[in-house]
Amino acid sequence: MSAAAAYSAGAVARRLGVAVTTLRTWHQRYGMGPSLHEPGHHRRYTEQDIERLQAMQRLIFEGVAPSEAARWANQLPLTPLPSAAEIDADSLVRGLLRAAMRLDAPAVRQRVTHSVQDLGVVAAWDAVLAPVLVGVGERYAATGAYVEVEHLLSGCISAVLGAVPRPSVDVPVETLLACADEEQHSLPIEALAAALASRGVPARVLGARVPPAALIAAVRRTGPAAVLVWSHLPSTADPAQLSAVLAERARPVVLAAGGRGWDDSALPEGVLRPGTLTDALVILTSPSNRSSV
Repeated sequence: MSAAAAYSAGAVARRLGVAVTTLRTWHQRYGMGPSLHEPGHHRRYTEQDIERLQAMQRLIFEGVAPSEAARWANQLPLTPLPSAAEIDADSLVRGLLRAAMRLDAPAVRQRVTHSVQDLGVVAAWDAVLAPVLVGVGERYAATGAYVEVEHLLSGCISAVLGAVPRPSVDVPVETLLACADEEQHSLPIEALAAALASRGVPARVLGARVPPAALIAAVRRTGPAAVLVWSHLPSTADPAQLSAVLAERARPVVLAAGGRGWDDSALPEGVLRPGTLTDALVILTSPSNRSSV
C-alpha cells in the first residue's frame, strides 16, 4: 500500500471518534501505531491498523483495561476477540455502566446482548445486568439524577431479554409470572421468563403493577401449574395477594414469592421462597410443576 492510499492520524481519529492525542497515547504506551512508513513521508495507518484500533476500542468500551485490550487487538487476525465469557464480570459491568451513562443506546444494547449470548441469561443477570441496575439506582438515590440513564438501560435490557427465542407455540404455557400490586420493577420477571425460555419452558408474563383482582382473573382464566409473584419493595409485598391465590379452588401446584420485598415470616403456609434467579428456575422447571392440574 502506498502512502497516498493510507490514512493520516487525523483521518483515523475522525473515523474512530477519538482525539489525535488518544491515538498518540495508544501508539506510545501500547504499540498501537501506524505501520506504514515510506521515506520522506509521515507514518500512516493501514486498514489493518484501523481494524486493530477498532478492536481495541471495542474492548475498552466493554471495560477491558487498555493494556489488555491492546494485547488482544495486536494478535488480530490470529486470535479472535474475547467473548463476554472471557472477560471478568467487573470489566463487563464497568463497560455497560459507561455506555449507559453516555446514553449510548446502541452500545448498551450490544453489551447486554453479548452478555446474555455469551454467559447465558442467569449468569448475565446475576453478574452484569443486576449490578449495573443497582449501581445506577444507587446514584439516583444519592443525587436524585440519572433517571434518564435508568430508563434507557431498562429499556435496552427489556428489549434484549424479550428477544431471547421462545419455545414453540405448541408447548403448553403452565407458568405465570407477575409483579405484585404497585410493584414497578418488572425486569427480574422478564429475566426469569427469558431464562425459562432458554430451558424450553414458556411463561406468561403479566408485567408490572398487577392488581390482586387481575392476578386472580389470570389464574382462573389460564389455570397455571406454577405462579410466581415478584416484589422488590416491602411496600408492595402484601401477603394477602398470595393468600387470595391459595384460596382459589383451582389453585396452582406451586406458588412462589420472588424478590427481596417479602417478609418470610408473614408468608402464607405453602408459599415457596426462591432466594435467587437460579432457585426460581429450579422451582419452576421441576417436572412435577410443569404438569397441568
